[in-house]
Amino acid sequence: MQIEIATLFPEMCEAVLSESIIGRARAAGHISVRCWNIREYTLDKHRRVDDVPYGGGRGMVMQADPIYRCYDAVQQDIGAKPHVIYMSPKGRVLDQQRALELSVMPHIFVLCGHYEGVDQRILDEIVDEEISIGDYVLTGGELPALVLVDTVARMVPGVLPENLCFEDESHFGGLLEYPQYTRPAAGAAHRTPQKHRRMAAGTESGGNQNQTPRPLCKLFGQKIAVFFVGFEQNMQVHQFEKIRIWHCCHVSQRLKVKGRKVLSTRRKFRKKRKILQKAR
Repeated sequence: MQIEIATLFPEMCEAVLSESIIGRARAAGHISVRCWNIREYTLDKHRRVDDVPYGGGRGMVMQADPIYRCYDAVQQDIGAKPHVIYMSPKGRVLDQQRALELSVMPHIFVLCGHYEGVDQRILDEIVDEEISIGDYVLTGGELPALVLVDTVARMVPGVLPENLCFEDESHFGGLLEYPQYTRPAAGAAHRTPQKHRRMAAGTESGGNQNQTPRPLCKLFGQKIAVFFVGFEQNMQVHQFEKIRIWHCCHVSQRLKVKGRKVLSTRRKFRKKRKILQKAR
């Protein structure tokens, strides 16, 4: 996989991408990440890349010409059209599924905006999609680009020891990862739960390492929480029940749990929770 980052601050990006797992993957040749300085593609003797927006307003807008020349240089260098992503707070919020889809693309061109953003003509002509890392605004697109590269690159073959390293984690299958503990069992603050100490003993004696039940809880929207309660052994879910709980729990709502209708009042939910806790 080849990732090209167009930015006004290539040193900032290189400082992060040269370290840890991504840095080792680059050195081993599993991925290629290059940072392109947009200032090198301006014809202005002062290397100016921004100007005031038409119609007035505060801030500066990155000019279209230097960005397009940078993009054209990348395109000529790799001999193909890359998938162009513009990091923008107006874009689609990045999630694990989209990161997985991007990880199989051969060439990605990430454009980092700055100031008040980039000239709209660039977005209309070369950008394939806009991606955001959250509903907030940063001073530039470099930090979001680093987040994007990290989450995409770690799913490229060879970057991590095996696929299970990223498949058995939060959000990959729509679930959240189980709690993690390590030695010593009795730390400065609290002791490791007894069941996890028993699992550690089983692992040392050749037992199953994947006995920790996953907390199967994820929020959808602001008012509904969907709790997936199941039992997992050898990464296979044997029993799966779905309970939908409304914040306004005093409102009666008939829902389905494995084909059976239940009344999701506070009293009914407490009873169901006790049954599930005993079963666990």
